[in-house]
Amino acid sequence: MKPIVARSINDMSAQRCVDILRADDGFAWVECRRDPEDGHGWRRLFAPRTGFPTEDAALQAAGVGTPWLRQEGHLG
Repeated sequence: MKPIVARSINDMSAQRCVDILRADDGFAWVECRRDPEDGHGWRRLFAPRTGFPTEDAALQAAGVGTPWLRQEGHLG
């Protein structure tokens, strides 16, 4: 199965987001950005970080890799 977005969290500017992806082998996360002036849409900043058994585990790992998630209060 191709990974699907289980959850997407935008930052306050709506120019960065973290996607939590679900696949056959578990969960992953990836940070994306967009530049409104270029019209391209969302671009991944790196390949998805994989290997998480649950959505929450992927989200917690994303919080370590993308500090704005925690700073903006997106994590519990």
